[in-house]
Amino acid sequence: MTAGEGAYAAGGAAERRSAAPLLAVCAGYFMVILDVTIINVAVPVVGRDLSASLTGIQWITDGYTVVFAGLLMTGGALGDRLGNRRVFCWGVLVFTASSAACAFAPGTAFLIGARLAEGLGAALIVPGSLALLQQAYPQPAARKRAFGLWGSMAGIAASAGPLLGGVLVSTVGWRSVFLINLPVGAACLLLTLRHVAPSPRHGTRALDWPAQCAVMAAVALLTGALNEAGRRGWTDPAVLAGLGLAVLAALAFVLRERLAHAPALPPSLLRSRELRGTPVIGLLFNFAFYGMVFTASLYFQHQRGFSALATGLALFPAVVMTTFASVLSARLAHRTGDRPLVVSGMLLGALGLAGWAAAGADPDYALLVVPMMAAGFGTSFALTGATATVMGAAPAAYSGAASALFNTTRQIGSATGVALGGSLLATGAGYEAGLRTSMAVGALAYLTAAALAWLCVPAKQEQQEQQEEQEQPGQQGRG
Repeated sequence: MTAGEGAYAAGGAAERRSAAPLLAVCAGYFMVILDVTIINVAVPVVGRDLSASLTGIQWITDGYTVVFAGLLMTGGALGDRLGNRRVFCWGVLVFTASSAACAFAPGTAFLIGARLAEGLGAALIVPGSLALLQQAYPQPAARKRAFGLWGSMAGIAASAGPLLGGVLVSTVGWRSVFLINLPVGAACLLLTLRHVAPSPRHGTRALDWPAQCAVMAAVALLTGALNEAGRRGWTDPAVLAGLGLAVLAALAFVLRERLAHAPALPPSLLRSRELRGTPVIGLLFNFAFYGMVFTASLYFQHQRGFSALATGLALFPAVVMTTFASVLSARLAHRTGDRPLVVSGMLLGALGLAGWAAAGADPDYALLVVPMMAAGFGTSFALTGATATVMGAAPAAYSGAASALFNTTRQIGSATGVALGGSLLATGAGYEAGLRTSMAVGALAYLTAAALAWLCVPAKQEQQEQQEEQEQPGQQGRG
């Protein structure tokens, strides 16, 4: 082998090694988000096979989401305290084992319990995923590319879930939607242990359990109430009670944070406009995008008579655009900064959903492809910049907590968008009117996110100044 060939081989090996942490983290994140949507097309068959009641079917679907959203903040705190790689690996183990339990569940109660355990595993995986990427890719350009591909996993998994679920259920059976997690989980764990460096631990930091329990209760109650609102209506006593209790739990969390010696989210973090505003932007664009995916899925199946497989194919253009947008935004970020990407992405998403709302009753599918592609592109285009803004504003010691905050608000946005979309479809003057109203509300959410991004996401010059300030202590220490 010549010297040139040796250098080329070494460079290729280094590139493959640098991609391994990204593959590991994205595999875990994809698996978590896929489980939110893939079950939707399988649950009618599951209900018939296991003779499940309506309540049982609801818990099979929603139990995972409620536990996942409710424990995200705890997962982030544990990652900062015990090491994000360690907690991430625990999450992958729990999630994979629980998926196997779901696949071989003999009855409804067993399946519900296994789904709750899957939610626990997901809550341990997601906060550490961003923290591990931040650790593995210290260079800003490489980090933005990693964040961009991480963000595209959510759009791909959410939109591909119905398609993949339809294929698996119709060919192999409903248990295969859980068995698919086993090889993915095993590969994710092996890649993480081999190619992701151990994370620093902050074992002296106390874990504020009263605050964690309060936020768990607030998010679980809110998510559960929003899920029920789509079925029962917003004025149902159970829904109103859940919303009221969620508000009380949130107030208890705020009070505890003010009094705690070691708060889960130090006040200094929340004084940053980036960490105050960007999680709200994440809530708004998840509200709009996942509300669109949910209502479009119902529309294609119930109004147009599409099968689950045909519905997945109808949504596929949005999947393609999320991948393309994440790669493009990561390449542009170092030239433009994050603010133009987030603002333009939100404006494009608003234009797309407004176009669907204005398309009229029973439009041709060709007229709906562009709005779906615009929403998918805009959301993924903005997610890269929003993620980089949150993680860049958080100290390394609180990277897990910042990731958990961002992902918790996004989960709340998803649950709210799905619940409101379902409620509008059920209670509107007609199915078409409810659908158009849902799209108009989503467009308004995108516009609000664009305005908030202009105020909260720093411009390129501000980002460079922040980066220089973070680098100066390290340079002084080396001197």
